[in-house]
Amino acid sequence: MQKLILPVLAATLIGLNACQPANKSEQKATDSVAVATGDTTAMIDAKLPDPASFGGEVEGKKAQLFILKNKDIQVAISNYGARIVGLLVPDKNGKMTDVAPGFSTVAEYQKPDGAFFGPVVGRFGNRIAKGKFTLDGKPYSLELNNNGNTLHSGPSGFHNHVWDAKQVDDKTVEMTYVSKDGEGGFPGTVTTKVTFSLTDDDALKIVYSGKTDKATPYNPTSHGFFNLNGEGSGTVNDHVVMINADKYSVVDKGLIPQGEPVSVEGTPFDFRKPTAIGARVNEKNEQLTFAGGYDHNWVLNKTKPGEMTTAAEVIGDKSGIKMQVLTTEPAMQFYGGNFFKGTDIGKYGKPTVYRGAFAMETQHYPDSPNHPSYPTTILKPGQTYSQTTEYRFSTVK
Repeated sequence: MQKLILPVLAATLIGLNACQPANKSEQKATDSVAVATGDTTAMIDAKLPDPASFGGEVEGKKAQLFILKNKDIQVAISNYGARIVGLLVPDKNGKMTDVAPGFSTVAEYQKPDGAFFGPVVGRFGNRIAKGKFTLDGKPYSLELNNNGNTLHSGPSGFHNHVWDAKQVDDKTVEMTYVSKDGEGGFPGTVTTKVTFSLTDDDALKIVYSGKTDKATPYNPTSHGFFNLNGEGSGTVNDHVVMINADKYSVVDKGLIPQGEPVSVEGTPFDFRKPTAIGARVNEKNEQLTFAGGYDHNWVLNKTKPGEMTTAAEVIGDKSGIKMQVLTTEPAMQFYGGNFFKGTDIGKYGKPTVYRGAFAMETQHYPDSPNHPSYPTTILKPGQTYSQTTEYRFSTVK
């Protein structure tokens, strides 16, 4: 849930958002990673892409890559879309594994199928029905890009722009993007700051803040893809998932929420007890049919709005890598990789196959501007939006 901070404090926060070109002397990270291919396991050189060869110029601005490290894990973040490009964590045997499927160059992310690999999406993440909403009595029309709806704010969304960036230290990078009034059809000039950092307890921490000069829908989130057995290792159907949610959003064929969230009890959407992703994904169920599997919004169990709680836990069946998702947001979209075709060739020359990666996007509810009963996503002048999400890593035997 967004927090509203006094205007004086908000102005102070914005004053801290100075953006400078990043340090170019980032060291390329290399380690050994096991990538399972069918029944065989091939040892390959795991390396986050080289910052010197990753980038290019987009819209007259330089796309860059930043490497963050702590004692155990490393992550590559690009300012093109504030995007997770790679994430190296140790598996149960101590071997480094790249759990974030992605590409080695910015050009590959500019292809249609690469657009939603790992970026921050906004200003409104997820779907808005028919690309339309009314705010303060005025109708707005947005760019359409998903079966007659707007997904992740359309082609003009945050994911397709170069952000201003400053690497603060070895563990932290700050990125800022100014979305101008009318961009994608949305009202108001919005300034978004996202800070990525690696914590001492092996979490990738993402902190968001936002301000606007006109009332506008606002619902940014990270669209990071994960395969805890390693990029290119095949299906995630045997990953074991727990989602801390009693309710989820029923959708129509266009994956737009219909009415109020309903109970997960007795449905394939009940992940309150750890369950393999693929255990029920092919059951005869209208909701699974509409999405081709899981691509739904779960309403997280919380005792008070805005508290930092566990949203989900996932364990890689081969690697033993455990990812815990914690967030201040009220909901989370769990996507099971239903639309991958095996045509996206990643950093290690391996495809992301059908259901070969998953996403856990912490968020407010989809299509909230058209549902007054949902938690509000309207950001107003004088308010500061704030949310925090962590992806915390450990191992189990």
